[in-house]
Amino acid sequence: MFGAAEIGFMTHKISDNTKGRFYVDTNCINCSICCEIAPGIFATNHEQGYEYVLRQPDNKKELAWMAEAMDVCPARAIQDNG
Repeated sequence: MFGAAEIGFMTHKISDNTKGRFYVDTNCINCSICCEIAPGIFATNHEQGYEYVLRQPDNKKELAWMAEAMDVCPARAIQDNG
């Protein structure tokens, strides 16, 4: 499966993301899988219909959650700037 970036669509970092290495882009489809995998790391903007990084992971367990969320995201909307 290809994300929008791989097939030429412009994506942008969602402005609600906290500053740091990981972020959610505008490919997000509001499936909330990331929030289930990493509660407290991701949050949902219910009014606009997307998830975003509420806070950056700060230990190995949370980094593993982030990696899992990135792997299962159906929209490939979770990005790593690191």
